Amino acid sequence: MAFRAPEKAILLPDQLASFQTSKTHAELVHFIEALNGAVVGVKLTDECPESPGVKMLLGILDRVEQIAKDTPPVENSASRFGNPAFRTFYDRVSEVSPALHAALPHLPGEAVGEVCVYFNEAWGSRTRIDYGSGMELNFLCWLICLERLGVTTEEDRKALVIRVFWRYIEVMRILQSTYWLEPAGSHGVWGLDDYHFLPFLFGAAQLKGHKYIRPKAIHDADVVDEYSKHYIYFACIKFINSIKTASLRWHSPMLDDISAVKTWDKVNSGMIKMYLAEVLGKLPVMQHFLFGSILPYDGPLPSTTEVEDDDANCGHAHGHGHGHGHAVPKAGVRPADMGWGDCCGIAVPSVFAAAKSEQQKMKQPGLRLGGGPGIRPVPFD
Repeated sequence: MAFRAPEKAILLPDQLASFQTSKTHAELVHFIEALNGAVVGVKLTDECPESPGVKMLLGILDRVEQIAKDTPPVENSASRFGNPAFRTFYDRVSEVSPALHAALPHLPGEAVGEVCVYFNEAWGSRTRIDYGSGMELNFLCWLICLERLGVTTEEDRKALVIRVFWRYIEVMRILQSTYWLEPAGSHGVWGLDDYHFLPFLFGAAQLKGHKYIRPKAIHDADVVDEYSKHYIYFACIKFINSIKTASLRWHSPMLDDISAVKTWDKVNSGMIKMYLAEVLGKLPVMQHFLFGSILPYDGPLPSTTEVEDDDANCGHAHGHGHGHGHAVPKAGVRPADMGWGDCCGIAVPSVFAAAKSEQQKMKQPGLRLGGGPGIRPVPFD
């Protein structure tokens, strides 16, 4: 196989439509369903064999966490948006990434460059200092590539979810709280969480067929606290409750609606359908997807002009029919700080920044989350 650096290929609706009928799309869906099936009835606290490949992946994630701890945020109190120190963190990860991958068992040396791209992009956008389901998808692509190249095997899939993927989420929470990463889009990840989707999908799989716990249990604080140690879904609910006050009905209406579903089986199957429609099927997400030799694209390619236009817009190609009319930023001022930051002109500050601002107003000590700045819960209106 001739490995090559992954590139964008989806900029227009017809290219997205071609991708949705492609072999790569089918392989992505198959991998998600396989990981999903591997953790049905499995707790985070269950015993789980870890192959040498899995252990090395966990070591890589530990290294990323250490880089974040060694790269503190810079003073940026005048802004509630992403902290510029994230770019330093991103560059440091990118610098060590080739060496970390070169040490992985069975990974061909010529594949390192291609695999590293998915890994590096999984931490957020260096340009926009934001994070969303597209970056989370890059981490999934990283796992697919490593399995395809023999670093992990099908027998590792349970460990890939409850050990590797969950460790990734833990590291991402640190990055989100440390660098105030902005949600990539005005509604976060389609209303589930400001940043993530897959933890809810895999989390619902863990709970499929549970004898006692029902979806409505997310409204019981004691149940959430108790089971957050065992199930990803409840861990995510606990995290949301730790940074946002009031009812889920107000700040997370989709999670509130889902809690009315009778069984976890239906929640899980609905999550898969939702992921296909709202992540793999949405142009604003998939326009950032990168195709290489391991995950190829064989549909109509964008023209040189389309690629140049997309780069000029920082990767925000528009497949919808409305204008923008953005103002021209002054030198040294980020677009987000002017009041616009996403594809539809609505800047979305980090929830951590909003919470910090509220804390300062109240002049009360905050809660320290995941190595980030001290924060306290903030109402979402």
